[in-house]
Amino acid sequence: MNVKKVLFGTDGIRGKANTFPMTSEVAMNLGRAVAYYFQKNVKNEKQPLIILGKDTRLSCYMLELAFSAGVCSQGGRVILTGPLPTPGVAFAVQNMRANAGVMISASHNPFFDNGIKIFDQSGNKLPDNVEIELEKMVLDPSLIAYPEGEKMGRAERLDEVLGRYIVHVKGTLDSDLDLTGIRLVLDCANGASYKVAPMVFRELGAEVFELGVTPNGKNINNGVGSLYPEKAIDHVIKYRADLGICLDGDADRIITVDNKGEKVEGDVLIGLMAKYLLDKNLIKNGDEVVGTVMSNLGLESFIKKLGLKFFRANVGDRYILERMSKSGARLGGEPSGHIIWGAKSKTGDGILAGLKVLEMVRHYGLNLDELVKNIVLYPQKTINLSVSSKPELSNNKKIQKVISQQEKKLGKRGRLLLRYSGTEPLIRIMVEAETEQMLDQVMECLVNVVSSELGTN
Repeated sequence: MNVKKVLFGTDGIRGKANTFPMTSEVAMNLGRAVAYYFQKNVKNEKQPLIILGKDTRLSCYMLELAFSAGVCSQGGRVILTGPLPTPGVAFAVQNMRANAGVMISASHNPFFDNGIKIFDQSGNKLPDNVEIELEKMVLDPSLIAYPEGEKMGRAERLDEVLGRYIVHVKGTLDSDLDLTGIRLVLDCANGASYKVAPMVFRELGAEVFELGVTPNGKNINNGVGSLYPEKAIDHVIKYRADLGICLDGDADRIITVDNKGEKVEGDVLIGLMAKYLLDKNLIKNGDEVVGTVMSNLGLESFIKKLGLKFFRANVGDRYILERMSKSGARLGGEPSGHIIWGAKSKTGDGILAGLKVLEMVRHYGLNLDELVKNIVLYPQKTINLSVSSKPELSNNKKIQKVISQQEKKLGKRGRLLLRYSGTEPLIRIMVEAETEQMLDQVMECLVNVVSSELGTN
């Protein structure tokens, strides 16, 4: 029997800061639960070690201290990294042989939201059964007893974690390449990468024009970053840059801008990377690339023309990684720009993906606009509608009837998908079609029935 999760969504726990579940009380209880759970994996009765990173939101101070207090009260040790990209936390867990890693961030959401993501000792996001076990302890703290006296834990700040991650991510670039002569516009979304990302690209020789590197606690993702590439586009044109890289608040996703100021979507980058891996003999015909149910049909078509297989996982980079581990795939990702370079990361890593894009530009000796011209995506549109609750869509006969009608209309020339967001009170309606006209017709029908039946905004 499946148990429905109360706190955890598709990417950890997320919500408005200071409103359940993103309260200091929940954070403290979660700190206790995480320390208690991972204590099981500690040998010789040592205290479990937890790496705790964050982005630049105002509420991170509150949640960081509350979570840390919970770990310490349960006898764990905490290393506070300060602002660090989510992939940096996943890396640090393995590099420092910690028992778990935790990232306080709501990724691309506005500053008034926040979230908590958890990684195990291998840098992997937790499976559903572990999240359910943690939820039980968070919602009923009496399930675990407090240790006393010398069994209580401690916390310390360790700035060198940033340096470890910089060395790691720079090491993903081919050793015979550097970025000397590259003019790069880099938008860090006033988020977790505002220090580390400019350092990485400058140390490798690039000339960097910075955006989104002045966080104030409230401006994360505010008109900058991967959701808002307009400023980066303007700067690429203004400074005649070779490339623009836009990261989100926790730097686990990337959107790029080519040398002509055109936005390059995540699906296009995945197609380009698949071709590059094939050309470098790092993968072979018949190998698999992993996308999601949201991946564009144009990407799937391009991947198959390369002689590769394409698999659609559920939305969320942990489901992508699960499939990659099962099939041995070297590459996976989402249209949003979460890209997992299998041999080098356990989660989406925007900085690493940006380095690989620049590596491909150097390898082929072509500008990005020339590299991606053969990867043609179907017209696609996603509309997000606010919902106050999330009733099971399969039980709504009117919605199902319209879905069936529109799927017949699209046939094999397109597809549609309705799904609730796992991190926000939204329903996402996605439509792909061969033509914009067909796309708009299908989308209008779906929006009308969903709005009528669910009372959306």
